[in-house]
Amino acid sequence: MMSETIETIDADKDDVTPAADEAGEQKAGGGDDVLVQEGDIAGDYLERLLDLLDYDGDIDLDVEAGRAIVSIDGGEDLEKLVGPRGTVLEALQELTRLAVQQETGSRSRLMLDIAGWRADRREELRELGRSTAESVLQSGERVRLQPMSPFERKVVHDAVATVAGVTSESEGEDPKRRVVIFPES
Repeated sequence: MMSETIETIDADKDDVTPAADEAGEQKAGGGDDVLVQEGDIAGDYLERLLDLLDYDGDIDLDVEAGRAIVSIDGGEDLEKLVGPRGTVLEALQELTRLAVQQETGSRSRLMLDIAGWRADRREELRELGRSTAESVLQSGERVRLQPMSPFERKVVHDAVATVAGVTSESEGEDPKRRVVIFPES
């Protein structure tokens, strides 16, 4: 019986190695197949986590802008997995990325959303970026926003870029890194 287990493991190993090589090639080319695989691995990992916690939730997998998107919705306790200002969500996203990396051998850029928090936060940040950029355009004064996560800063930078006559950059060191919006010269 032991040799059957070893043969199965070896067979699985042989099957995984070429897939990992293919994944590396596809990733360089931006193949959606690799991203779907990442989403599947992440979904399995998160499903086991929800089972351990005895939380209900529906896991949805998608691919957008060259990135696997995994979202968990529908459970009553999911807010606890977001935490204050998304801190628990960020940690779970990183753990999920590590689980994917362990399976594929490649670093993952997957995005995790729980209970729609990240989608809601993205919209709030877009509005903050646009309104602050317009305010800077009118006043001519630079504005420093509160410290933000990399995800939050990117959303704000993208929103500021839609307003002509202003620009933005990040300053400081994490975790106190923030966006500064100022008039273009």
